[in-house]
Amino acid sequence: MVGPAVAQVRVPYVAPPLLLLGGVAADLFAPQPYYGLPLLACTSMVAGMVYSFRISALFGFAACAAAAGSAGYTGRESSALFTDVAAVLVVSLVGLWIKWLVDRQGHNLAVALTVAEAAQRAVLPAPPTDVGPLTVADRYVAAQAGAAIGGDLYAIQETPFGIRALIGDVRGKGLRAVSAVSVAVGAFREAAEHAPTLHDLADRLDRALDREGGRRRNSEDDIEGFVTALLVQIPPSGDTVTVLNRGHPPPYLLHDGTVVCLEPTHPELPLSTGLGPSRGSPVEETFPLASGDSLVLVTDGVTEARNPDGTFFDVPRGLGGTGLRRADELAEALVKAVTEWTGGQRQDDMAVLVLTRGE
Repeated sequence: MVGPAVAQVRVPYVAPPLLLLGGVAADLFAPQPYYGLPLLACTSMVAGMVYSFRISALFGFAACAAAAGSAGYTGRESSALFTDVAAVLVVSLVGLWIKWLVDRQGHNLAVALTVAEAAQRAVLPAPPTDVGPLTVADRYVAAQAGAAIGGDLYAIQETPFGIRALIGDVRGKGLRAVSAVSVAVGAFREAAEHAPTLHDLADRLDRALDREGGRRRNSEDDIEGFVTALLVQIPPSGDTVTVLNRGHPPPYLLHDGTVVCLEPTHPELPLSTGLGPSRGSPVEETFPLASGDSLVLVTDGVTEARNPDGTFFDVPRGLGGTGLRRADELAEALVKAVTEWTGGQRQDDMAVLVLTRGE
């Protein structure tokens, strides 16, 4: 039995031959002439919607031949025969011209999308799958359809101070936030190699964002507001994780099937608030990271995802019920759970970064 989805796919492909046969039948058996002419005329145009240019041209040729054959078979005058063929030919040529225009625009659009995605991925390159003792997995779902990235960001790299990771969220979403994303990620990659502590690293990111915001204060891509950020440091041994939270959703630690939310005891202000570097006491909290444990970093596109009833997504429940241990499986399962929770709606940019310590 053919399912409804399969039938919907097949119907457009059988429409042109059905129009061709229907036009011939109408011309031959209808009580008045010219009943089949509209069907024959639109055969090539409909074929252009589903077939290639060459096949569409063959349908146009077949429609002209059918118009000539049916007119000759029914004994219409040569002037009528010429009129029938000319009408079908003109409509077929118009359909082929439209087909050529659409194909050319589709090719140009595909090239533009490829270039745009490459440019966006240059701003936010995919992290390595293995860093020291860690296995890394990431998932990114942009709120703006057709965009590869938006206002969320993350990065991870090995440094002289251990493995350092960043996840953040620029105020706003979509392509307008990409400017701040590029600044934050670039500043992190440079400063992570030199800042002795996470607090110093956060201050360097703060200053970089403030400087760039000052340069673009009156431009269309002005960097305004703030950037929430979570900075993570893991030593080469991988047995601990140090976290500094600058106004970002806390990370989640998976240990033996238990999910623990690592809420900051003294959360600091987000980056680039206009107040300059944080002047409070640096609070870098350290937690144990056992073999097989996973640290899950998310943005508020996950924590603030709502179902149609307005209920927020429960991250611990979404992670704890999976029974998964691999980083890529955890990341994929979490994004899938959020998508199902929201009914497939893209409410905000959503980023997930999973760091799993090898056993």
